[in-house]
Amino acid sequence: METRSENRCFGGVQGVYAHASQVCGCDMTFGLFLPPQVKAAPVPLLWYLSGLTCTHENAMAKAGAQAHAARHGMAVVFPDTSPRGDGVSDDEAYDLGQGAGFYVNATQAPWAPHFSMWDYVAAELPKLLETHFPLDMTRQAITGHSMGGHGALTLAMGLPGRFASVSGLAPIAHPTQSDWGRKQLAAYLGPDEAQWADHDATLLMRARGFDGPMLVDQGDEDQFLTLLKPEALAHAMAERRQQGSFRFQRGYDHSYFFVSTFIGDHVAFHADALGLT
Repeated sequence: METRSENRCFGGVQGVYAHASQVCGCDMTFGLFLPPQVKAAPVPLLWYLSGLTCTHENAMAKAGAQAHAARHGMAVVFPDTSPRGDGVSDDEAYDLGQGAGFYVNATQAPWAPHFSMWDYVAAELPKLLETHFPLDMTRQAITGHSMGGHGALTLAMGLPGRFASVSGLAPIAHPTQSDWGRKQLAAYLGPDEAQWADHDATLLMRARGFDGPMLVDQGDEDQFLTLLKPEALAHAMAERRQQGSFRFQRGYDHSYFFVSTFIGDHVAFHADALGLT
């Protein structure tokens, strides 16, 4: 593993690291914030999954999570959103290919050799983090924005018992019924829509729910509302009587101004679930 940078941040360290990924077949980069409390003992971990076109850097630099995480004594990892490199397949569209991994394991050409983002986030990166950093991997939580919110919700419901809590900021909530989903799921997983169900938060909520608290924030002035389909997830949560909250935030859009406004609430929510408050 290569250390790209390490900077003092709110008494802790914000690092950027790269490593050769076996599951993605290329080098992958991630950011990791370690709070000052890590000097005394291993700390719990919050996953932050980013959205379309993002790298590890967007949320790391814009979301403002580190100050809140330092206050609660929580590490935050910022994975990249897809495999990258000259040998990795790509597409001219911003919502497919590099920067748009959708947190699935692709089975279709030309994506299958590299696009294994589910296995990367669910298995490979956790093992690397546990090996190299003082983290308490028995206490994990997960959040994400947009495509990353989709990933956070589907991973949380798809890996029962892994995460103490899950949250989403303007998540892609019903991708099997959205142009932000049908295009990508067909490309990565093939035309059989039965293969898509495990990657749709609304369908997963209807089928199994989440075994812990959930928080979702959605701006009502989001320019992508028709693609995100938040009302479908809200209805599914209500029908299942899911423990948690779905909040429409008046006047907010899809930007990092929205994310940075509410990230403190989300970090505190996860800190409570992880026993840090």
